Amino acid sequence: MPQTQPPVLIPLGTLTAQVATPIDLGEGPHGRRRVIPILGGTFEGDRLSGRVLPGANDYQIIRRDGVLELEARYVIESNDGALIYVENRGLRDGPADLLAAQARGELVDHSQIYFRAAPRFETAAPRYQWLTRRLFISAGRRLPASVELTFYEIS
Repeated sequence: MPQTQPPVLIPLGTLTAQVATPIDLGEGPHGRRRVIPILGGTFEGDRLSGRVLPGANDYQIIRRDGVLELEARYVIESNDGALIYVENRGLRDGPADLLAAQARGELVDHSQIYFRAAPRFETAAPRYQWLTRRLFISAGRRLPASVELTFYEIS
């Protein structure tokens, strides 16, 4: 019986988003809730380039086991004027001391931090409909005042 080919990751681009100081809502029934305002940024790639519009947020829960669940929602305005809504859900995990250092705004060894997310795209622009017909994954790193995510299409 023939087997299917394993998925291949095709680079889409890199998003760099400037973020504000987290708004800490405190401990709730699911963990510690934070909201991180997204101030703007860029998306650079061969098939999609543009800017991240300001006014978005990254909604986070820091679970009791220390894993951070994130759900970022933002809009990319492509260089050719299309508006693309992105919902990016993921996880960030690593040694407790490094996660605490990140939370204080310190730079840490990113190879020790697991930061992956699954973005979904929505757009009315016909030339970018292919984004709504594919699955993607992103690998990220948290910097003191920004977040950097590299996006890949899953073939």
